Formats: sequence, C-alpha cells, structure tokens
Amino acid sequence: MLYSLSEWRPGLSSGVVLPKSESVSLKQHLRTTDVARAADVHPNTVRLYEAWGFLGSVPRGRNGYRLFSEAHLDQMVLARIALRWPYPGGNQRVVALVKRAAGGDLSGALALAHEYLACVQAEIARAEAAADLLEHWAHGLPADAGSSRRLPIRRAARLLGSTPDALRNWERNGLIRVPRDPKSGYRAYGAAEMARLRIIRTLRLAGYSMMAILRMMRSLDQGRHADLRQVLDTPGSEEDAAYVTDRWLSTLREQEQRARAVIAQLEAMIRKSS
Repeated sequence: MLYSLSEWRPGLSSGVVLPKSESVSLKQHLRTTDVARAADVHPNTVRLYEAWGFLGSVPRGRNGYRLFSEAHLDQMVLARIALRWPYPGGNQRVVALVKRAAGGDLSGALALAHEYLACVQAEIARAEAAADLLEHWAHGLPADAGSSRRLPIRRAARLLGSTPDALRNWERNGLIRVPRDPKSGYRAYGAAEMARLRIIRTLRLAGYSMMAILRMMRSLDQGRHADLRQVLDTPGSEEDAAYVTDRWLSTLREQEQRARAVIAQLEAMIRKSS
C-alpha cells in the first residue's frame, strides 16, 4: 500500500508533512530510515524516541536491524504532533500520553489528550479574561484599584498579592512610572498606579510576556485605545526577540489545534487497532 505524504490525515502512518515527491511503501517491516523519512527527522531521532519510550518495543532481525511496523509509524507520527513546545500547563500529560500510546494503552492516552485539551482551553479562558479586563480598564472602567491613598511599595505589593521586587522590575522595564513622595523620595502608589499594576499583574498571570504588555501600554499611553487585544498579540517589527508569550493568545489557539490533532490521531489509531 502506497501513501502520499503531502497532507496529514488522522491515523495515516505517514502523517507528517514531507515534500510532495516523497512517499513510503508500507511493507511487512520498515527500516529506521523509512520511519525517519516519513516523520521528516534524522534516523537518530527515531532511535532516541525508542530509547525514551515514545515508541513501542521494536524487534530486531537476524542482522540486528530494527524491524518497525505500521503501528510504530503511527506512534512516531503521534509523538511528532504532540511533542512540540510550548506546553501550556506543563508537558507532563503530553509526555505521559505519548508513552501510554507506545505501551498500547490507547484509551488511557486518549483520556490524557482530552485532559490536555481542557487545560489549554482553560489557559485560553484566562488569557481572554485578562484581555477583557484590559479593554474595560482602557475605556475608563475601574480595575479594582483599592485604596485612593498613596501607598509605599510594600503595602502596594501586599494588596496586589505580589512582591516589591516584581513592582520594581515592572517599573524598570517601562511598564509603569511611579511618582515619588516629595519629602522622602520613596515610591508612592496612588489609585491610578494601583489600577495599572493590577492590569499588569493579571496579564502576567495569564501568560503574557512583559514585551507584549509593554507594547500594549505604550499604545495606550499614546492615546490609542482601539484594538488593544490585537496589539497585545502582535509583536512589532522593531522588537529584537520574539517569544511565544509575545503573541500568547495566538500561541494558545495553535496549541488547542495541536491538542485536537493529537486526539484525532489517537482516535484513528484506536479504530485501526479494533
């Protein structure tokens, strides 16, 4: 049976995209190079995945060469789909589901995949809620600023559930400017500063990078209140380095799609094994 590798479909052993000229013939046994070519990786990666438990036990021929099956190829495809950084909420479930599938527990792997999808969706909900709070605050609605009195840094940090070091770091990175007490010279946090800090902390807890928050705050300080969610999620051309948290909402949606692809692959593997 000859499979085209130009497009991924759930359960197709040759599911990782290769150049259109590539194809693999599924014989009784596959060599390491066959699996590597189908997954678009180096043969050493295949050997490492076997050593790490991401592939099931591989028998050897009389010559000592590995004899892979179509099931191993499905496992390799699953690992290649699932094991891609970042991992919202941690990589423990993802690694565990790949190993369970390799051990033959496809139902257990599918349950973990659904748990991971729920975890990613919860991260999306937190990120969306933080962006909603940002938009409300930018349009003049209160962000629960707390006391209207000016507060020293330790008191401000305590009310925010943060630390003085974190507040200093946010100021040092340009996220906020804090006036000083004219007598003591110490930072004095008023209602406006506390509201801004609460927004910053909420966005940080939701996963947004400081660069993304700085980009958004600069836009807001320049009087541009529209499309703040898009600004928060779109790195500027002048930014030196880009991280996944610089476009956190987009990253989370991509991870949601990947989690769904993992589920589809596992469901197809279950159908083939039944």
